[in-house]
Amino acid sequence: MTQQPYQQQATGRPGQMTAMMRAVMPTGPKVLRIGLVQGGRVIEERIIKQRSHVTVGPSEKAMFVVASGSLPPTFRLFELVGSEYCLNFLDGMAGRVALPTGISDLGVLRGQARRTPQGAYQIRLTEDSRGKVIIGDLTFLFQFVAPPPVQPKPQLPVSVTRGASGIDWPTTMIAAVSFLLHFMGLGAIYSDWLDPIVDDEIAVESLIDSVKALPVPPPVEETEVAEVSDAPAENTAQQESKGGGSSKGQGAGASGPMSAAQVAALTNELEQLEMETLGALSGAGPATAGVLSGGEVPTGALDMAAASGAGVGVGGAGDLRLGGGGGTLRPGATGRGLAGIGETGRGTSGGSGKAQTVKGPTGNASVGGAAVAGGQVSNASRVVAGMRAGFRACYQRELASNPDAQGSIRLTIRVGPGGEVQSVSAASSGNLGSAVGCVQSRASAAQFAPPEGGSAVISVPVTFVKQ
Repeated sequence: MTQQPYQQQATGRPGQMTAMMRAVMPTGPKVLRIGLVQGGRVIEERIIKQRSHVTVGPSEKAMFVVASGSLPPTFRLFELVGSEYCLNFLDGMAGRVALPTGISDLGVLRGQARRTPQGAYQIRLTEDSRGKVIIGDLTFLFQFVAPPPVQPKPQLPVSVTRGASGIDWPTTMIAAVSFLLHFMGLGAIYSDWLDPIVDDEIAVESLIDSVKALPVPPPVEETEVAEVSDAPAENTAQQESKGGGSSKGQGAGASGPMSAAQVAALTNELEQLEMETLGALSGAGPATAGVLSGGEVPTGALDMAAASGAGVGVGGAGDLRLGGGGGTLRPGATGRGLAGIGETGRGTSGGSGKAQTVKGPTGNASVGGAAVAGGQVSNASRVVAGMRAGFRACYQRELASNPDAQGSIRLTIRVGPGGEVQSVSAASSGNLGSAVGCVQSRASAAQFAPPEGGSAVISVPVTFVKQ
């Protein structure tokens, strides 16, 4: 009685294991399995799941790339004709194939094979066929096998796909309430409803009271500007030379600023002093030669002192007026220039009121505007203007040896990234002699502001005229 249901179940339908095996077992025709052997080692194995042609050859479009000169770019080694495979081989191929009639070499099967339009031999294969085909040093092993089972699509776990019924509602509610309380706390912190009310009118009134309580600022001292005399510099110089003693007395007690005429007269005297100093140094010893060859004569300082007029008095023993009395040196006062230094009894009589002018070859250097090419140099005009005193000293030195020297020079100054002078070239006209090299050396020692773009070329015209 107990075995009857079991026997009916066993004979009525298959068991669970049998059903699973039947479901896993593939259905349909067999597929081709190919292995590629080289040097006794399998280098590639492939199962042609989708029944299609199997091509070999040197082309990259072939399924199996074979470097052989006897094969076309894509040769169909296994051709699908209808629903069955056929083996195609050429004269240079060897191998063996197992057919329903037995195992045969490809050389024997050439007489039984069908010729294709491409000149290949074709043999029909069955699902039980297997064998090998040798092409050069490569061997193709083939057989028909059952198609591999279809892999099921990946699925999510049941715990993920069970839906909203698996949500932990108590934990979700606690998290939601926690977030709500935190956001409310942050809103209360950054809101202004807890701040005290500020009365704007009271704040403005207190600000006005504090401004009224500030102390009164001190009065601004007004400085009186001295009127500048329009008298020419030459008339002023003549008046000073005629009444030298009285002008010294007035200048000793004067404390106001110098007028334009006084500054011009002082500039003229300083230039004469500079020229006589250079003339006296031109014929003395090795120290003088070093000073003149090195170009260290500070001629530019005298020009700046004359232009500013700061700290310069009108008379006295220690000023730059250099009167004719008291032993103080003044160009042209004794009639002999600096040659009278060291002689007794000369230039110490207190001044006769007459001045003798030392006449000699003097020169003037006129520096034109600087033309900048390439990057912009901010201080090009100022630096070029400061070279004028050095250029004039070079010209004056040349006049000492060649009184007829005059002409013009066009300097081409190449400025580097840091403002330094990299090179100076000079194109001269006239008979300037050694003054050209001296001007070049003076220009090479200049320092400009760093140019925009890293480099610049500055062109400077210089004209030398004998006065």
